[in-house]
Amino acid sequence: MRQISIGRLKGRFVVSWKSDDGRRKRFRLEALSRKEAEAEAIDVYRRETITTSGETVEALWKLYLNEREGRAIVKSMSSTVKAMMPFFGALRPDQITVEHCRDYDARRRLAGIKQGTVWTELGHLRIVVNWAVKKGLIERAPFIELPQKPAPRERHLTRAEAGALIRAEAQPHIILAIRLMLSTAARVGAILDLTWDRVDLERRVINLRTEGTGPRKGRAVVPINDTLLAALVEAKGQGMTDHVIEWNGKPVQSIRKGFGVAVRSVGLKDVTIHTLRHSAAVMMVEAGTSMDEVAQYLGHSNSSITFKTYARFSPSHLRAASRVLDF
Repeated sequence: MRQISIGRLKGRFVVSWKSDDGRRKRFRLEALSRKEAEAEAIDVYRRETITTSGETVEALWKLYLNEREGRAIVKSMSSTVKAMMPFFGALRPDQITVEHCRDYDARRRLAGIKQGTVWTELGHLRIVVNWAVKKGLIERAPFIELPQKPAPRERHLTRAEAGALIRAEAQPHIILAIRLMLSTAARVGAILDLTWDRVDLERRVINLRTEGTGPRKGRAVVPINDTLLAALVEAKGQGMTDHVIEWNGKPVQSIRKGFGVAVRSVGLKDVTIHTLRHSAAVMMVEAGTSMDEVAQYLGHSNSSITFKTYARFSPSHLRAASRVLDF
């Protein structure tokens, strides 16, 4: 971003900067205070400079990532850029058609990319153009057609399989991460972000949430059970960083490879990292845990989401109705 200046002209706040050709650009602001002027000035600068750049998808995407810097979605959307920009980057939003979306879907599928990945990538494009409308950068967002969302994976671990995975031949930090995911029903991102200051071993509580603008999706405050407590006490005694999951004195960024080794070592099939969260929820429901409690564990803001996904695993689900139909 070029250096911008905020001043006053005839009693009104104005923002100004030098363009590429050396000319000074100046725009009057609606703000009534200096603080409001600083925020509005950035929006005006972005709106005016992106107009001169042709409002391409690539330019909009960069602005979106700059504004969302520090948030979890930036990491995933930065990866999406590599796939999408060769296809959509040079286009203006008003040039994008349904045919573009379908062609992109077809090409990615031919390249062996999974349906769910393509659904996510085009969903990111939809997020960016809708954001651009709200910011006044473009007048109207194009319709971004998404492929059919893949059905959720039904695979979940039995208690015997979960036990085998915890005892698998793998690095200690991988086993601890597996135990944490199974015992807290947390997503892997929450486990890798977890620091010791949010683990209260005396009160036996883990706070999976982060402060400020950090990710909160599916993150909760959950109790520590007996076996997890023992594992955490041992890990903290050997820890070298503030992070619960660490390796060689550094926080761990990914456990994908190590998790795959653990899964294969015990002969499990069709098991992903997310399977652990799904399995934890299923086990709670099968044991008769209330949907409200399961929802709190999963960090769901509405227990109806939990009910829709997991009610069928409850031993009492539809039982009363079935007795009515007992002829």
